[in-house]
Amino acid sequence: MNSEQHDPPTLEAIRRARDTLGDRVRTTPVWQWRGPLIEEDLGPDTEVLLKLELFQYAGSFKPRGAMLNMLALTPEELMRGVTAVSAGNHAMAVGFAAATLGTSAKVVMPSNANAFRVAASRAYGAEVVLVDDVHDAFEEVHRIEREEGRTFVHPFEGYWTSTGTATVGLEWSEQAPELDAILVPVGGGGLISGIATAFKLLQPECRVYGIEPEGADSMHRSFAAGEPQSIDKVRTIADSLGAPYAAPYTFGLCQRFVDELVMIDDAQIRDAMRLLFTEMKLAVEPAGAAATAALVGPLRDELRGRRVGVLVCGANIDSGTFARQLEAN
Repeated sequence: MNSEQHDPPTLEAIRRARDTLGDRVRTTPVWQWRGPLIEEDLGPDTEVLLKLELFQYAGSFKPRGAMLNMLALTPEELMRGVTAVSAGNHAMAVGFAAATLGTSAKVVMPSNANAFRVAASRAYGAEVVLVDDVHDAFEEVHRIEREEGRTFVHPFEGYWTSTGTATVGLEWSEQAPELDAILVPVGGGGLISGIATAFKLLQPECRVYGIEPEGADSMHRSFAAGEPQSIDKVRTIADSLGAPYAAPYTFGLCQRFVDELVMIDDAQIRDAMRLLFTEMKLAVEPAGAAATAALVGPLRDELRGRRVGVLVCGANIDSGTFARQLEAN
C-alpha cells in the first residue's frame, strides 16, 4: 500500500475503480418500497429506497472489494493464487473473483459455517479448509499465505476493499439523489467505510447510520474506546456481520464518515426478514435484513417522514434456514 492508500479513496479513485471493475460486477438496482406494512410502520410521508446489493454476483456486495484487491495484484502474484477467511459471503466472492480472473482460491471457513455457503464456495471453484472457529481461521489463512505464497484477500480491511465498496455508494448516490439518511449494516467495517466515504463526497448532508447486531459489536466497542477493539465470540444469527475485530484503516474511515452507530437484536432481524419477504418478496439472509431492522425498530421515529436509503446487502441463505428464522420468535 503506497502512502496515498492510507488516505480515504477520492471520488476520482472511486469512479476509476468502478470503471476497472466494469461488467465483472453488476450495477445493482434501487427499488422504492411501497406497501401497507411499511406505511403502517413509518407513515405515508416516509420514502424508503432499497439498494438491492443482494442481486450482486455471488449473492452479496463482497465481489466488489475482492475483485478490486485481486485486480491490483501483479500477474505473478495473481498466478500464485489467493487465500481468504470467511463465514461464507467473502469466501464465495473470492472464489467467484478467482474464477473470473483465471486463478485459484483457497478459503478458510469455521466448521460451523452454513453448509449452503460452504458448498457454494466450492461451486465457485474455491478449495475450502474448515477450522474450529473464526480466530483459528485467521491463524490458518496466514499459514497458507506464508507457506503457499498466496495473497491474503482480507474480508474487510484495506484501501482496495473500501474503494471497492465505495462503488456501491457511488451507484446508490447517483440512483437515489438527495437522501436524508442511509442505513448500512456493519461487520468489520469494510462495507460501510467505503459507502460512507462515497456518500460524504457526493451527498455530504446525508446522514450515515451503521447498523450492528448486539452479538457482534466490535465497532461499537471500537468507537467507545477510540481505537480498534475485538470480541471473543460471535453471538448473532447475522453471522455475515460477525467480524472478530475492527481494523485500523476501515475503522478510521468509519470514525470520520459514519454519523451514528445503531444496535439491533436477533428478534428485530427476524422481524425484518419477515417484513422484506412478505411485502417486497425478498428472501434475505439475516445480515441482509439488518438495515431494515433498524429502520422499523430503533430509528423508526427519528426517520419518519424522511427520504431514506436502506442497503439490502446479501441473500446467501438456504431455504431450510430461512424458513426456520421466519418461524422463530
